[in-house]
Amino acid sequence: MSLTTEKKKAMFNTKDMTAGSGKIRPVLDPGNQVIKINDVTYDQTPYDKEAYNITLHIESEPVKGDFDGFLVDKNDTEGPRYEGQVGRVRLSPWPYKDAELPSGRKVSRDTEVLKAMINLSEVLGNREELDLIEADTISDFMVSCRSLLSNTNVWLNACIGSREWENQDGYINNDLYLPRMNKTGVPLEAVSVETSNLMVFSKSEHVRPVKKKESVNSFEPNNGSSDDFEL
Repeated sequence: MSLTTEKKKAMFNTKDMTAGSGKIRPVLDPGNQVIKINDVTYDQTPYDKEAYNITLHIESEPVKGDFDGFLVDKNDTEGPRYEGQVGRVRLSPWPYKDAELPSGRKVSRDTEVLKAMINLSEVLGNREELDLIEADTISDFMVSCRSLLSNTNVWLNACIGSREWENQDGYINNDLYLPRMNKTGVPLEAVSVETSNLMVFSKSEHVRPVKKKESVNSFEPNNGSSDDFEL
């Protein structure tokens, strides 16, 4: 049974609502979600020019009822809106960067990025197309990956974790990421798989609570205090 089917069993739930309006929030929360990938970006971190995040720009299944999704183009106020909740999810809890671990093992940023693209393409079912990509730099490679892996309309089951952070107005926001694959399962898989190996979301395991008076750091989304969501 897919997570989509399981979700439909619950007739009433408040986790996506706000107290003020009663409407379903247009932003995805951490948890087990059914999503599709609208875009894949390779983003340099603001604190280290050698460190990069791979970010999945995702959307949930269409939300029924009283729901106003974010504008697809925030500058076109009369334009279409997303039919589902949206979010930006880092493919890894940590940025990709050349490093030497305490054990002495060296980690190559570019190799880890390539491995991440292999995993993602296998989940989406287009590994053969990925293997045809050739590029002189990892940045050029990721441009081609963006075209291949975005807007595939493949529905996925995801386990989405979060690092909470507090903005300047005192509101708690979520910096979303996919947990690392481990013996309990995988964080992302196609809904069509016959035998699911998806992680079951656990708040104690997959959410890092906010620390009061925490200074804003590199993990904070650039537009966390904006009125609309930009993809």
